[in-house]
Amino acid sequence: MKIIRFLHNGKKFYGAADCNIVSVIDGDIFGEYTVSGTKYNIEEIKILPPCKPSKIVCVGLNYREHQLEMNEFADAFPKLFIKPNTAIIAHNEEILRPKGVDRVDFEAELAIIIGKKAKSIKKNTADDYILGYSCFNDVTARNIQKADGQWTRSKSYDTFAPLGPSIACGVQPNNLDIELLVNGKVRQSSNTKHLIWDIDFLVEEISNIMTLLPGDVIATGTPAGCGELKEGDKVDVIIENVGTLTNYFTGG
Repeated sequence: MKIIRFLHNGKKFYGAADCNIVSVIDGDIFGEYTVSGTKYNIEEIKILPPCKPSKIVCVGLNYREHQLEMNEFADAFPKLFIKPNTAIIAHNEEILRPKGVDRVDFEAELAIIIGKKAKSIKKNTADDYILGYSCFNDVTARNIQKADGQWTRSKSYDTFAPLGPSIACGVQPNNLDIELLVNGKVRQSSNTKHLIWDIDFLVEEISNIMTLLPGDVIATGTPAGCGELKEGDKVDVIIENVGTLTNYFTGG
């Protein structure tokens, strides 16, 4: 099942998406819920970010080829950083260039959506704490990242965390094709089987550092091929069995 969060006639709902039809969900997607008989066509609604995380925990340098292209390496443990939830935008919304930022890069990633409170869990139970998966674009002000020598400012601008369009539940995450297209041309192409640190490891280790809450997001890292966006670009993150996240880059 794919769960989306959406706006209809000024009210926010969760729904179960099946092709172009969305059935309203009654209850709490992080607890007990039922799929109701109320249905909308996808064209009648506005898709919102699929969850409201307290934090986005991002994993850097989790594909070997990406380490090589960046000439930066993490051998013992992945590099972790936080994106604020204020950076999140939804499917079909605009990525804005911040003032004073010369280069804005795309980075396609598989996102883990946490389903219940997780603290110091064991990796063999990680799946019990995951609601599902989504598409994520770890947008980065590359010149700022290089100038600062650390990643917080370059990753935290408003609109720099496109997420969605849905939460794909019941997906096996360790062998999924992942691509990013700019204006229809493939710029990144890999598979999650090439993750250095897999999903179970990440959930275990991050929950040992900080408490993960329902709706929190773990962005698992980008493959090789990340690159610069130009004004007017259409950006698609496509992940097998998860979905397609589309955004547009503007000058702001």
